[in-house]
Amino acid sequence: MATIDTPKENAVVSPVPFRHTPKVMGRFNRWDTPWFNSKLIAGLTIIALILLLGLVGRLFWNTKLALTGYSPQNLPPIGFTNTLTGDVGTWEHPLGTEGSGRDMLALIILGAPNSFLVGVIAGVVGEGVGIILGFTAGYLGGHVDDVIRVLTDVGITIPNLLVLIVIQSIFRQVELTTIALMISVFAWPQPTRLIRAQVLSMRESGYIQMARLSGTSTFSIMFREIMPNLIPYLFASFIGNAASAILTAVGLEILGLGPQRIPTLGGVISFAIQGSAVLANMWWWWGFPTLMLAIMFIGLLLINLGFDEIANPRLRQASR
Repeated sequence: MATIDTPKENAVVSPVPFRHTPKVMGRFNRWDTPWFNSKLIAGLTIIALILLLGLVGRLFWNTKLALTGYSPQNLPPIGFTNTLTGDVGTWEHPLGTEGSGRDMLALIILGAPNSFLVGVIAGVVGEGVGIILGFTAGYLGGHVDDVIRVLTDVGITIPNLLVLIVIQSIFRQVELTTIALMISVFAWPQPTRLIRAQVLSMRESGYIQMARLSGTSTFSIMFREIMPNLIPYLFASFIGNAASAILTAVGLEILGLGPQRIPTLGGVISFAIQGSAVLANMWWWWGFPTLMLAIMFIGLLLINLGFDEIANPRLRQASR
């Protein structure tokens, strides 16, 4: 007769080792998120370093050297010689000086945050107006959508730089906030069009229909159900607006229509053009502000690309 083996009472059962499958590991990996995007992190790092230069640089460098006549004129950077005057660069002015006796490093420390501030103010105001109009047009539809859509199309077709040149030529002195607010008047059509298109595509989705049937108010649906899903698009639109505002402000400043008593990167380039820096081979006068603007735009571009990949899974998978 066959016997059945029974386990002993005191037998020790060895535990089965737990194997982490890739799927299980993905659940517990808190770094596995689209927000940890390499382009986004690189762009934020560049912008943070520029702002850090403006904030910390004032503690370690005498910003009074940015005033006219506080430094020798036309000194070249360290390691270079002015071919016209024969002056050699000194450590007292490592990036050189310009024709009015202003230190270039002090101008960069003060001018870079000021130029960035114009873009932030114009971007925030333009994005705020775009959110209100875009959500209103996309969700309500009907005649409201028609009116906002027509206004948006008209705003996009207006040559904003030419209009701003005419407006600012009337004023003798403008401040940073003034020029930023004037640029923001033309900064709302693009985010309005983007947000309207996204809301139109989302308002017929299943969870929005369920929210309507449950009696949720229109305000709650727009700003509690739809807006969280549009955060990457809103950030990308804001960055694009800020970059466009900085470029517009630099164009106005180069034409001599920007703030005259506040250092900005575009203002330094404007004074370099007026002082014939290119013909005099004083490349540092316009070269360093141009380089700082290029680095700033590269940082904003990387941030924009990062938000695009976060919002679009196809781009995120293609970048891996």
